[in-house]
Amino acid sequence: MSPEYYRRGRNWYTAMGVMFIVVAFVSLIRQMIVWSPDFVIQFLLNNEITSEKAAVATICVGTFFVIMGFRKKDAFPK
Repeated sequence: MSPEYYRRGRNWYTAMGVMFIVVAFVSLIRQMIVWSPDFVIQFLLNNEITSEKAAVATICVGTFFVIMGFRKKDAFPK
């Protein structure tokens, strides 16, 4: 690891966050191909729990993981 760039190296949070975001986007794109963008938007806006809403929640969790991965390492001193 370079002393100049303290964020380089293995970062579990960022890797998992990117994985969550990619899987959720693949799910949303698949739904848009199978159905149509109009139906997907209707599924997002109705009152039922659907896979589209789960994908949006997964994107939020992935974004949170990426943000946690980019925080400073000395934010919580020992």
